Amino acid sequence: MESILYLGSRLNDFFEIRDLEKDPGFSRFIPMVYDPIEFDWKSYFEKDFTTRFNGLMLKGTDHVQSVHLAVFPTEEVLETFTNESQPGDLLFMHHPLHMECGDPKGNWGRGFLPIRKDLLDKIKDKGLSVYTCHAPLDYNKQISTSLAIAEQLGAKVLEEFVPFANGYAGLICEMNTTTTSEIIDSLQSIFDIPYVDFEGKENDRIEKIAIVAGSGDEVTDMKIAEAKNVQAYITGEIHCHIDNEKGRRKFQTMMDYVPNTKMSLIGVSHASSEFLVMKTQLYTWFNDNFDVAVKLIPQNKWWR
Repeated sequence: MESILYLGSRLNDFFEIRDLEKDPGFSRFIPMVYDPIEFDWKSYFEKDFTTRFNGLMLKGTDHVQSVHLAVFPTEEVLETFTNESQPGDLLFMHHPLHMECGDPKGNWGRGFLPIRKDLLDKIKDKGLSVYTCHAPLDYNKQISTSLAIAEQLGAKVLEEFVPFANGYAGLICEMNTTTTSEIIDSLQSIFDIPYVDFEGKENDRIEKIAIVAGSGDEVTDMKIAEAKNVQAYITGEIHCHIDNEKGRRKFQTMMDYVPNTKMSLIGVSHASSEFLVMKTQLYTWFNDNFDVAVKLIPQNKWWR
């Protein structure tokens, strides 16, 4: 059992939360989804969180027996957490909002969605805590969303790319010679997904890859990687499948680029690409450093 104040302080220090004035993404997305529905998020969430948009979001009772790890606060994840937790337990997530990203073989998504107030109230009423770590978990030098993928692929990091907040979200890596088909088979197994989103060329000799966990559907970043002789670009999302004007515009920009690339472009879903760090690096870190039980809350469907 640990104190929530001690856990929060250790997390803040390890991920250097206070070195980042505000998260570049969620400082925009949280007001964007909550203000139109007139939810007073500034008074509901912890004060420091409402300026930094990382860190302790909801503070429950003091003693933490279990830490639960998830990526998005989907209704299914929050119901699991509230049903399987004890007062004081902590939910550690990458995102403070759910993002419905869409399915390359199914429906397009709605983008960022607010957490229902009754679910937030349920968390508060039970004395539970929520801590989210977005940008700092993407660029940390020891534990990060992209590093976890490199480790599972047995890839050696050569350099960072994709500037993001106080660091870099992407990695250029080398790995043992493989093929597009072999990488796809490995990724489907690692991420427990039924299929990948694929564009570009199928290559029979791949030795250099780029890894960008989460939303990697940026043509500018792909061109930088290709200029560094990368043969496969692995990310959460190759395409934006959010059903709005911006999403459709980004999708078309990618389709204009696809015929001209020699890389294999492989998407494994936004959520699964970022859950890997939870079940590998973070699971081990919490177990090794704290007197708490560590529990994983995967989504029952990664493409959604």
